[in-house]
Amino acid sequence: MAKEPTIQVIPLGGLGEIGKNMTAIRYGEHIILIDCGLAFPGEEMMGIDIVLPDYTYLVENRDKVQAVLLTHGHEDHIGGLPYFLKQINVPVYGSRLALGLVDRKLKEHHMDGQSTLLPVKPRDKVEIGPFKVEFIRVSHSIPDAMALAIHTPLGTVVHTGDFKIDHTPVDGDVIDLHKFASLGEQEVLVMLSDSTNAEREGYTLSERLVGRSFEQYFLEAKERIIIASFASNIHRLQQAILTAHKYERYVAVAGRSMVNVLAVASELGYLHIPEGMLIDLDEVDRLPKNQVVILTTGSQGEPMSALTRMAHGDHRQVEVMPGDTVIISATPIPGNEKLVSRIINQLFKLGAKVIYEGSSDIHVSGHPSQEELKLMLNLLRPKYFIPVHGEYRMLKKHAELAQQLGIPGENIFIGEIGQVFTFTRRSGRLAGRVPAGRVLVDGLGVGDVGNIVLRDRKEMAQEGILIVVVTMDKQTHQVLAGPDIVSRGFVYVRESEALMEEARRKVNAALDKCTGQGNCGWAYIKQEIKGALGKFLYEKTRRKPMIMPIIMEVDKKTN
Repeated sequence: MAKEPTIQVIPLGGLGEIGKNMTAIRYGEHIILIDCGLAFPGEEMMGIDIVLPDYTYLVENRDKVQAVLLTHGHEDHIGGLPYFLKQINVPVYGSRLALGLVDRKLKEHHMDGQSTLLPVKPRDKVEIGPFKVEFIRVSHSIPDAMALAIHTPLGTVVHTGDFKIDHTPVDGDVIDLHKFASLGEQEVLVMLSDSTNAEREGYTLSERLVGRSFEQYFLEAKERIIIASFASNIHRLQQAILTAHKYERYVAVAGRSMVNVLAVASELGYLHIPEGMLIDLDEVDRLPKNQVVILTTGSQGEPMSALTRMAHGDHRQVEVMPGDTVIISATPIPGNEKLVSRIINQLFKLGAKVIYEGSSDIHVSGHPSQEELKLMLNLLRPKYFIPVHGEYRMLKKHAELAQQLGIPGENIFIGEIGQVFTFTRRSGRLAGRVPAGRVLVDGLGVGDVGNIVLRDRKEMAQEGILIVVVTMDKQTHQVLAGPDIVSRGFVYVRESEALMEEARRKVNAALDKCTGQGNCGWAYIKQEIKGALGKFLYEKTRRKPMIMPIIMEVDKKTN
């Protein structure tokens, strides 16, 4: 008896977490991918630059991977593409804007012209192996966001992507509710939908509300205005630019990602900048303060962002001064609250007027609240439902909404990355797991930093490090010099000479014990030093620094 064909939905990122969105859809020997994003590191990931999905499953099945489909151009949906395409070079479908941003990323990675980027627009249909894919316009905080309807021999899978129902979008491109209703009439087998705001009641407000708030603050501001926002929130930037033009202010741009996005968006026609408005950052100090607006990165309090460097006086061209109005036009991503709070406090200390979410209407979400989620569920009326793009509590709340609307609980799946959701025409179930997790990028290293290295970094940051250097004879293990003890982040040596001297005696005692036992190996000697010194330091200080013994070998016979 032939095995019944199935559709497999395999989330590799963006499930039970915020960011690094990536989902594989498999039918038979064919796999297509929805998005390929990244996440930004939390405070516990010391030194890490970005976080990528684990692509192991896809690398193991590289001959089956057909294409990547992009829902929109945000970093958490496209940021991982350069790393992925280096391993599996397949065509990438997306809007002109999303592909424009991807193309710039590929050039930065010296991959110019190496990948096939295929532009699509809403209502376009493409065939990829057994999949027939329709692209559907949705509203979001970046232009040309699209949902996907993936028609397979067993039924239709709809992925809403990130969306909101904004009836008055800045660019006038309203979400295509007619198409979603039509798909619902034709029957949807599986629906995957954005859960980011599933805990929020009501509706998400229109982006135009932010434009009206800008009007108010521009009218009140007497000196410079600094606006921090996500670089990719092009609708927000457009409103800021048009408001600046109305109040006869020039616009300068700070932050590499902001410069890049504005260049791509204006070049492709998604952003209109009146002629002569845009000035170089070096020109800011030459103009009257009431004629300047600075658009900058740093709305999440990132340590190396332009706004953070301005606040701490480390920016080469801009310094925040008393009288400046700083508008932080974003909400903190979960985990970034402390970073944002620190920047706000620092800006207030510098005498700036700081406007941020909670104190005004200078940010609205790009994600749907509960009533919009209900509307989308009612339009599509899926047989099976998988809430995606959110932490577990958000997925759980979205699942409860779906159940309230009549979808049976057994047809709703809350999972984790790596879980395989398997569907036939008549059934749906969890069916095993594939490798999934996170790959850490640190400088030029991709994946070479793991949990052990992060643990060591955390230990050094919390307790410091003590390096013990001993020179010993290679043959006899006689101590020829040392021990010398170097402290970093543990105690200040000049004020702890008695402690250091006693620590040396403990090391000498451990060395005497080793040499007295005859010819013991270097590993054993190091372990004895760590054991004796660690116990002594904890008794004296209640601290546990990382102890690193270094043994210098000298062969006296050859000298």
